[in-house]
Amino acid sequence: MKSVICMIAASVMLALASPAKAQVIDLSLITCKELLAADTDRQALIAWWMSGYFSASKNLNVVDFRYVERNGRVVGSYCKSHKSDTVMNAMQKNWR
Repeated sequence: MKSVICMIAASVMLALASPAKAQVIDLSLITCKELLAADTDRQALIAWWMSGYFSASKNLNVVDFRYVERNGRVVGSYCKSHKSDTVMNAMQKNWR
């Protein structure tokens, strides 16, 4: 009886240990409409990723929180009136 319970427990543990599905997001393809429909955590994640992306492209190694906030507001405002545009394009036009 104990060996059956141990085998069931081992089977359950192996089933639970399967790797989780990763979510892959191609940030060059996200539209403004998709960004605006996303929850606030995802919007913040995208804004911070884009901040790092553009800082690296300008060879900057500091994060200025004021600019991240400002850029998020400006891009969000732009996206409200350009919903079919990509977020990457919106950021390139409005990033500072």
